[in-house]
Amino acid sequence: MEDTSTASDFRRPAAPLPTSFVALGDSFTEGMDDEGLGGTYVGWADRLAMLVARSGAPSGFGYANLAIRGKRAAEVLEEQVPVAAALRPDLVSYAAGVNDAMRPVFDLDHVVACEEAAVQQLREAGAQVLLFCFGDPGRRSAVVGRLSERIRAMNSHTRRIALDYDCFVADFWGERLFDDPRLWSPDRLHLSPLGHTRVAAGVAEALGWGDSDWREPLPTAPPTPWTARRRSDIDWLRHHFGPWVVRRIRQQSSGAGIEPKLPELAPVTSGIPWWSDSSDQPEAALARP
Repeated sequence: MEDTSTASDFRRPAAPLPTSFVALGDSFTEGMDDEGLGGTYVGWADRLAMLVARSGAPSGFGYANLAIRGKRAAEVLEEQVPVAAALRPDLVSYAAGVNDAMRPVFDLDHVVACEEAAVQQLREAGAQVLLFCFGDPGRRSAVVGRLSERIRAMNSHTRRIALDYDCFVADFWGERLFDDPRLWSPDRLHLSPLGHTRVAAGVAEALGWGDSDWREPLPTAPPTPWTARRRSDIDWLRHHFGPWVVRRIRQQSSGAGIEPKLPELAPVTSGIPWWSDSSDQPEAALARP
């Protein structure tokens, strides 16, 4: 499927700051590997909710995060979307499909059908919907780079769905900022705290609440010696890639037994309970629509 959409197709009036925001998806939205207090993950969605709360959100602003690591598109549709629709939120983010793309057998049509059904249900419930076009993994890893064509195809359909249902899109496909390894955790699959902070700012821009400063590259890092890179590769194979392969062979989900960290709308004006009081917290306020 050829994607003929352009950036101008997704320019729309800024979304009003919501009275409620529900985040759906997998580990990306759960917040791995942006660890806060008590071992609970923070992540881009929590960071965005905090920015909204600090930037003059309507009284009673509430936030829920139903995302669970390892979930595939069908599971997000079946388990999370009905709960989100019942909450009647102003804004819902949907990000799923990467776990499907990482399987040996990938059914693109099924993933797309799940996304479209999710969007339709959420729009019928009265929510504004935020979708994601994921970044290109091929520029930073030969191992996960095999997913590039699958991700590209998913993104093309996401853009079409966004146009059909009048959704917002946070499009990271061409953002080379995310080629920087400092935005990724040691497992090379999940974002670091810095990566989640940049995603939150990118989402704010997509919703019309922020500017493009988040695209500024990081200061140049000192070169990593060849031996250190090889040690890092060996450590990654042993502690991350190997266990991941074993889980796939055994058909084990990393999300088995995990419950959503924020299953109901809750106020965030006083700060998310597990927020780490550290220097990686975002400080900038959102631009008011």
